[in-house]
Amino acid sequence: MADISTLTKVSSGAIKAAEKRTSRVSNPVGKAEDDRNTFSRILATTIDNINTTNAYLSDAENAEIEWALGQSKNTHDLTIAMSKASTALQYTVAVRDRVLTAYNQLMQMQF
Repeated sequence: MADISTLTKVSSGAIKAAEKRTSRVSNPVGKAEDDRNTFSRILATTIDNINTTNAYLSDAENAEIEWALGQSKNTHDLTIAMSKASTALQYTVAVRDRVLTAYNQLMQMQF
């Protein structure tokens, strides 16, 4: 079975169009762009992704409270909200870990 890293070279036009429409990432398919303002663009995207993760966590908490109070009887929506929040948080933590690893490697370099 192939892992998700094999999906980076998407060749289908329909998949690329859907990804551009639904992705919150500013450069989802990896178009070549100039290097001006690269850091500020990455920082802005990171902040946006963290805000999205917080929104998913808040939605999951609200869905859980509504279900606990009996305002919602649909456990399917609760499960979806909690799964979205869990996946977003796991992704955010994984990215943070990779950034910290890269930072530590840079700090260990001797010039």
